[in-house]
Amino acid sequence: MSDAIEAHLEESRRVPPSASFVARARVADRSLHAEADADFAAFWLRQAREQITWYREPTESLDDSNAPFYRWFADGSLNLTYNCLDRHVEAGGGDKVAFTWVGEPGDERVITYAELLADVERAASALQALGVGKGDRVAIYLGMVMELPIAMLACARIGAIHSVVFGGFAATALADRIQDATCKLVITADGAWRRGQIIPLKDIVDEAVASCPSVEHVLVVRRTEQEVAWLAHDTWWHEAMAAADPRCAPEHMDAEDVLFMLYTSGTTAKPKGIVHTSGGYLLGAIMSHQWVFDIRPDDVYWCTADCGWVTGHTYVVYGPLANHATSVIYEGTPEHPSWDRHWQLVERHKVTIYYTAPTAIRALIKAGEDAVERHDGSSLRLLGTVGEPINPEAWVWYHEHVGRGQCPIVDTWWQTETGSIVLSPLPGLSTTKPGSAIGPLPGMKPVIVDEQGAEVPVGGGGYLTLQRPWPSMLRTIWGDDQRFIDTYWSRFGPTVYFTGDGARTDADGDLWLLGRVDDVINVAGHRISTTEIESALVGHPAVAEAAAIGAEDEIKGEHIAAFVILRDGHEATEELRQALATHVAGLIGKFARPKLLLFAPDLPKTRSGKIMRRLLKDIAEGRELGDATTLRDPAIVQAIKADADRQMHR
Repeated sequence: MSDAIEAHLEESRRVPPSASFVARARVADRSLHAEADADFAAFWLRQAREQITWYREPTESLDDSNAPFYRWFADGSLNLTYNCLDRHVEAGGGDKVAFTWVGEPGDERVITYAELLADVERAASALQALGVGKGDRVAIYLGMVMELPIAMLACARIGAIHSVVFGGFAATALADRIQDATCKLVITADGAWRRGQIIPLKDIVDEAVASCPSVEHVLVVRRTEQEVAWLAHDTWWHEAMAAADPRCAPEHMDAEDVLFMLYTSGTTAKPKGIVHTSGGYLLGAIMSHQWVFDIRPDDVYWCTADCGWVTGHTYVVYGPLANHATSVIYEGTPEHPSWDRHWQLVERHKVTIYYTAPTAIRALIKAGEDAVERHDGSSLRLLGTVGEPINPEAWVWYHEHVGRGQCPIVDTWWQTETGSIVLSPLPGLSTTKPGSAIGPLPGMKPVIVDEQGAEVPVGGGGYLTLQRPWPSMLRTIWGDDQRFIDTYWSRFGPTVYFTGDGARTDADGDLWLLGRVDDVINVAGHRISTTEIESALVGHPAVAEAAAIGAEDEIKGEHIAAFVILRDGHEATEELRQALATHVAGLIGKFARPKLLLFAPDLPKTRSGKIMRRLLKDIAEGRELGDATTLRDPAIVQAIKADADRQMHR
């Protein structure tokens, strides 16, 4: 860290909200926290009744009789699309812009709430015409086109369960997710634009679906218009929409009916299908979106996340629409066609709230201040970060150069599993600090514990747990209740949720996230299990054994470093190194391609056979090696380090 940054951090360690912001803020005191702490079940029931339009209003709040399989508002009945669309249109808000969508090549579409409702109804009717009904699973594999949120909402309207799969996943990973959920239908496109290139989504789906007997239909959006193979089960989206009934009444859903599943990496090679239900998830999306982003009727809100991840579900689709917000969706990446693309869009569309990942911020820093400053960003009033802890240097740059030193920054922490934000500054209440998530939203109860589960005193660090249920919490892992218990509710007791993250508090009691404590690597916000990478490598005929770790990366937070032992008869060549990296990318996705892949005669193991990943991390990050005296063969580390030195100095 430079001396200038260090000095500035000391000066700006505490950034209080401005008086003008506080004067208009939704949350400017701790009365909501106090109400929730006094009786959190009653607090959430009040919010649910006030914020959600119900067909049958709930009389029950939390049912904890079968913990950890908690239930919220179980006697209530609702539909998410009614809450996101119909009620606004019926109240006279149909002409308000729901989304301004911008394609990577520069095409744009502005869609109002009334127009979005009409598209969702047609899409829901089209799904019904293809035999999809309540409880059926639908896989959605698309780029960030308008058909993606429309497809999600169409599923929600008829009670089908959507499973959105990020368009960067390869065919094998897509097939695993389709098969696990036994999806009946897949929605994809001919292709997707990515950095000026076409990602052949339809070809990838064809390969995946060949091993998925549950799939009866594939619905194909025309986006990039290149030639694609056409199979008997394929239907064009635009043709299905043209033939569909323009009206589709929303299905009445019980609050605990499943809304969607979303797959996330765990500590095994098999991804976890995280299950979220209707009532509690919607409440979490509504309230956190209001509180954290201080949403006002005239805001133009831009969450840059892809809907293949939970941020896109909660803060691109369900939260903003339920709150009748106007949002921007951009199809492409920040650097294409130039590094000022985001700032062009902020200026053009007068964006007031900008919510992105630390990875994107660090990449934008490399592009330089000029890319920001040659565009008018004066419309911005609030900035946010999501996906991983933000380093203080990036926070300061974001605050100074994007926010002009005037915009509060909400540094949010949450997970696929939590459904909505858990920790964040509240912009009209919190004094922020560069790199700190500050504290919990109303109703949440984070507790940092030690190995024995005892609470760590203020100023200490340990494991982050949540010790009070919340409405948007995951309900189970699809098809595997025992894994749900073992993963989240066993380490510290059946009513203590283990997040898998480390955290500490400072002397003020403010929270700082320390990253994963399990075997999951966070690459630019993509969580990938080490086991998944290792399984992909060992699946190659040249590989006998492999280990993967996450190493520090100044842009992505972490990158993947892989260590490979070859089978007899295979030579450690540069061609094989590239082939193995490509093999991993082909099975999981390009984002999982190891940045560093090293050949090893063996892995550094203790005499009991345990791999000392600490030493692998030392090698990958170019540090002086730690103590290796407990290894079965200390010379192994030097052999691996020699290969690492050659690769790093090429």
